[in-house]
Amino acid sequence: MDWYMMNCELLATCSALGYLEGDVYHREPDCLESVKDLIRYLRHEDESRDVRQQLGAAQILQNDLLPILVQYPQEKVLFDAVIRLMVNLTQPALLCFGKVPADATSRHHFLQVLSYLQAYKEAFASEKVFVVLSEKLYNLLQLDWEQRQEEDTLLIERILLLVRNVLHVPPDPTEEQGVDGDASVHDRVLWALHISGMDDLLKFLASAQVEQQWALHVLEIISLMFRDQSPEELAALGQGTAGAEHREDMQELETLRQRELAEKRTRARQRPSRHSRFGGSYVLQGVKSIGDRDVVFHKGLHNLKSYTHDLGKEPRRLPRRRQAAPEAEPSRRSARNVRLFLRHFCQDFLEGCYNRLMLLVKDQLVREKAQQHDETYYLWATAFFMAFNRLHGFRPELVSETVGVRAFHFIEQNLTTYYEMALMDKKEATTWAHRMHLALKAYQELLRTVQEMDRSPEQAVRDSSQVIKSNIFYLMEYRELFLTLFRKFDETKQPRSFLRDLVETAHLFLRMLERFCRGRANLVVQSKRVRRKKKKKPHVPEAPAPPSAAELEQLWEGLAPQVQACLEGEVPLPEDMVPFDAASETPVEEQRAEAVLRIQECLRDSRVPQALQLLRSAREVWPEGDVFGSADVGPPEETQLLREILVAPLPRNAPAEPEEPEEEEEEDEEEEEQTLQVSEKEFNFLDYLKRFACAPVVRALVLLLRGYARNSAHTNHCAARLLHRLARDLHMEPLLFQLSLFALFHRLLSDPAAAAHQELVTLAKFILGKFFALAATNKKAFVELLFWKSPAIVCEMTKGYGSLQEGEGTTRSRVPPWTPQEEQELRELYWKYKEVEGGDIIAAILAHLPTPGRTRKQVVKQLVRMGLASSAKDFPRERKGTRIVLWTQEQEEELTRLFEEFHGSDDVLGNIMKHLTARRSRARVVEKLLGLGLVAERKELYKKRRRKSHGPGPGQAATGVPAMPAQDSSGDDEDSEEEEEEDEDEAEEGRMEEHWVPQEGAGQDLAQRLHREGLAGPLRWLENCLRRAAGDREEDGVSHPVPLVPLTEENEDAMEDRRFRSLLRQLGLRPPASEQESFWRIPAALTPQQLRRAAASIAHRGPSGSPQEVSEPPGCPQDPAPEPLPAGLGSDSESEEPVPVPVPSPVQPRTKRRRELASEDEDEDGGSSGTRLAPPAPRSEEDEEEEEDPQPRGRRKRIRCVEEEEEED
Repeated sequence: MDWYMMNCELLATCSALGYLEGDVYHREPDCLESVKDLIRYLRHEDESRDVRQQLGAAQILQNDLLPILVQYPQEKVLFDAVIRLMVNLTQPALLCFGKVPADATSRHHFLQVLSYLQAYKEAFASEKVFVVLSEKLYNLLQLDWEQRQEEDTLLIERILLLVRNVLHVPPDPTEEQGVDGDASVHDRVLWALHISGMDDLLKFLASAQVEQQWALHVLEIISLMFRDQSPEELAALGQGTAGAEHREDMQELETLRQRELAEKRTRARQRPSRHSRFGGSYVLQGVKSIGDRDVVFHKGLHNLKSYTHDLGKEPRRLPRRRQAAPEAEPSRRSARNVRLFLRHFCQDFLEGCYNRLMLLVKDQLVREKAQQHDETYYLWATAFFMAFNRLHGFRPELVSETVGVRAFHFIEQNLTTYYEMALMDKKEATTWAHRMHLALKAYQELLRTVQEMDRSPEQAVRDSSQVIKSNIFYLMEYRELFLTLFRKFDETKQPRSFLRDLVETAHLFLRMLERFCRGRANLVVQSKRVRRKKKKKPHVPEAPAPPSAAELEQLWEGLAPQVQACLEGEVPLPEDMVPFDAASETPVEEQRAEAVLRIQECLRDSRVPQALQLLRSAREVWPEGDVFGSADVGPPEETQLLREILVAPLPRNAPAEPEEPEEEEEEDEEEEEQTLQVSEKEFNFLDYLKRFACAPVVRALVLLLRGYARNSAHTNHCAARLLHRLARDLHMEPLLFQLSLFALFHRLLSDPAAAAHQELVTLAKFILGKFFALAATNKKAFVELLFWKSPAIVCEMTKGYGSLQEGEGTTRSRVPPWTPQEEQELRELYWKYKEVEGGDIIAAILAHLPTPGRTRKQVVKQLVRMGLASSAKDFPRERKGTRIVLWTQEQEEELTRLFEEFHGSDDVLGNIMKHLTARRSRARVVEKLLGLGLVAERKELYKKRRRKSHGPGPGQAATGVPAMPAQDSSGDDEDSEEEEEEDEDEAEEGRMEEHWVPQEGAGQDLAQRLHREGLAGPLRWLENCLRRAAGDREEDGVSHPVPLVPLTEENEDAMEDRRFRSLLRQLGLRPPASEQESFWRIPAALTPQQLRRAAASIAHRGPSGSPQEVSEPPGCPQDPAPEPLPAGLGSDSESEEPVPVPVPSPVQPRTKRRRELASEDEDEDGGSSGTRLAPPAPRSEEDEEEEEDPQPRGRRKRIRCVEEEEEED
């Protein structure tokens, strides 16, 4: 879209503002309404900021708004509206778009808006505009607080925001290409601001008591004013004349000229005497070319040093994610008059405004009255003005507000926050790194100020410095800060300038700490240690075995006299026994059951008075049913009731078994408990310095020194001094034996201007001398150059590679050595199992290795070390499933031929799997058959079953088992077990005949067998479902298919068991007929009588053949038919035939599947539990073998399918 073609409404509105004739602007009568319309248009612009771009292209601000502002300042309403519009038009592009857009279209709009803002800034570089703004602001500030209206306060804020927006516009690098000392657009804006007196108004706002609310606005404007300035240059400006600056420039230029001359002389020495056309060809011995021959060099010998294999190659493009973080815009030197004005502003600001303004700003930051990230202006002001004060006649009283332990703590806290956010917020890591850099510079300036205070002639200032240093050196957070920043430095997120300040600050901190420790014999510092204590989770104790009947009788004989004494009143009864808690969330029925248990516990603990009082209190709370006796019960009846409660086998809440025992055991083994231990210890500077002896610190220092030619002399000194501390003071010279550092030394020593970096040259010669001295005794030192090192490796390089294996070093070997006898046994086992085809050699060796505790990896390594194998790749691990993923053309033709051959057989897929040459899983074969179009559906590959007649067969007449699909006799082959399970599951998908009627007693034998195997709970649920369906059909007179919805895990697992499903078929129940059905159903054809017969056939029967009865809970002796106890103590009150609660099978699997359907049958069964646990029946060997696998067969089939799909992926 062409933004110069304005919208018709915008064009009409802008035309109604007025027109400029010469230097006079003539406004139209509708000028005020047009300004308000433009404000309304800006409020409803789209994401591309189309209105803003059209107004910028039409130069409305330059041609209309600024002339109106200058010529009609007395029109208060118009002036306010124009200021509002200009604040909106000049707001930063980052605020308009939220962030720098990533896509090309939005980024184009962003850059377009930014270009219009730069044009606005150039238009504001006018004294007339700032004179009008300054006069208006001055008049508003002259008003007393009582006389100032809300409109006046808003206008003050808008004027400050307008100045902020104008100063915030970044420079245009394509337009401003002047040298240092030229006046840029920003300089011209600052000069106009100074001429108009706006800077004096800013100082007044920063120091006035009644103008505290503008503190953050003023600080932000001041930070933008000094954006391109350096405190060192401003401070040095007043200490010399312009000639001093000229001499510095000349000295820098002379240094560059000397470097150029040295390079010319070096090239002249390398120039050969012969003509270049007769340079000849040379063979570089020892330097191999692409083949096995030596390289042929066709250039002069003077170019030999620069030869590399990479000559002529295209440079490899570095990915964007690995590119170094961009540096901030290089600071340029402003015009001299602007710098003089800014230097005087700094002096006045420090003397009259700094302490007060920083106090107000910090108070607003601490109280969270400021906007987000406004603390960055506070950090910048701390670093800038403290540096200016330190370099320009240091006066500590001028910056007393930001010198102290609280200032250190505030900056360290923000620095730590930025560091943590840079690690978590990966997308905005660069922004967080910039904020971290501001905090680091503020921290550095605090340290330099404290160091300057040590040199003060005043004793009070020196004492204050000692107090500050003792506090910051005592706390662990300040000592560990630099280590953390070094270890987490990332050159792709943090610029090189951050690393430069980090190295300089760390050097300063170490030097101050070293001097502080020098004058003290014993320095005590704080130490914090996070202690991770591993403890085992408390296991739930097993319930004690219940006492026998003889023990209970013997106990009652001892309790009988006490009971008699309590009934006769000889022993007082307690009054605080309350059986019911009205505020508890436990249901009333469960509280009644708990009351019975409490009475029994009191009796078994020989607390007869408490038991009797609890019995009488429970009788008052629950009088219905006479569970605790009738209201007129006598002493004999109470005695008999207490005796029955004592000997009754009441169910207790056993500890819940974990649903997944294996995982729970692993979780129970260890649980970390973190505690922070704060203690004091004696400080040793060398021990602290050893913390810096690590690869990340050395790598960061080497990275900084790569640009030694661009670094300042102080930066190179700090980096070299840190390396010297690690190498010389700690005697860890091998820590610097690294190839990248040696390449840097080579470039430094061959640099013609190396004389300017004498300290680095001395360090390089020292390190190289130490390396060649070590290489004379340790030939592996040359290989060690390729790796970054730790102190443990340094110790091994100097003292021997086996020196730490028996000590406490990090490289101590935990693997026990192989003895000669073990090596001989390993050799014999290897040759024994090497010739065995199709087996895993390592697994066989581990199975027969006499020494326990050896791992597969250790055995493979030892075989390679003994020369029995070339590498670990000779012993690949066996993968589950097949290795073949792609089908070749021959394999596809073979599959097609086998399908055509066995297409008419009963088991198409089974026959194909038997005759297929390449072993593949059944799922892959089925998928390929579908892909080739040989079959349309998977059901075509199911094994075909021959159905018999619906009448009973020879083996079914006695038991009444219905006709079931015949089992195939091909179950003894190598895949018989897997095929049987899958075929049975496939057969279950077929639809059963709806008119089939089960015979009386069908499934009785199978049900009794399932009872013995621990499936009594699901059988009880099935029996209740059948009886409930029979009752509903008699009551309604209508029969509908009823789904069997298992809601408990036990019932779900039973529905997946093939024998339980076989029982359902024998009872006449119907499996899911299609994919839309998920549950088995009770067919509508079954009558209530047939359902009751089926329920009776699966009821659990005792040894006598009759259903077992449930022992009744103890009741009152006077009541022949007492009300049963709650569900927790008795049986299911709604069941027609009470059966005991089954013992859950210990190997019964637990699956966590939830369904949204509700089954009222299961809700009634879920709370039922018997009062007597039947012992598990003995099991046959076949049953035990089936229960060894904790997964049901249906689930095992699904697991195999999932594994096959994972293998294919």
